Amino acid sequence: MLCRFDNLFARALAALTVLVACLLPAIACAKGDFSVRSALAYERDGVYYIDANIYYELNEAALEALQSGVALTFEVQIEVRRVRRWRPDSSVANLLQLYELQYHALSERYIVRNLNSGEQDNFLTLSAALQSLGDIDGLPLLDAALLRDRPSYEVRIKAVLDIRSFPGPLRLLSAFFGDWRLASKWYKWRLPP
Repeated sequence: MLCRFDNLFARALAALTVLVACLLPAIACAKGDFSVRSALAYERDGVYYIDANIYYELNEAALEALQSGVALTFEVQIEVRRVRRWRPDSSVANLLQLYELQYHALSERYIVRNLNSGEQDNFLTLSAALQSLGDIDGLPLLDAALLRDRPSYEVRIKAVLDIRSFPGPLRLLSAFFGDWRLASKWYKWRLPP
């Protein structure tokens, strides 16, 4: 009887190993990636501006939702912090840029909309739309007069897929499954004097 149990256990373990080996490539492909590749801030005419390049790769769940007509909202969070030596850093300014990506099945186009300004562009391919989403050029950050005495300031930027904007049932599902939690790490640099 014990030998039969060992044989059954060995078969189950072998089947599980084969199943995991078959699913690993699918799991690896399903992982999306957001990363800030580069960013810089510069002053012109008393205003700081920001340029950034963000890489967006959607996972299978987000791609399927997009192809099914769900609009995806991307947040670009930007923060300027005063770096202090002996006290915690303090926030000087926060900026939230919102972008929406939608697939229009009838025209077979991807629509990128800046929700802050209302500007909209159409693209033939998803890669072109994601590239456009990731190119931030000359975004006004803050008035240079807000920075006192030129102590040390740090700027940081992060990109996030906003799951709060999903339709009700999808928002509920996304809260329980980690596939929807797409975000970059904070990218930090010192603000030039």
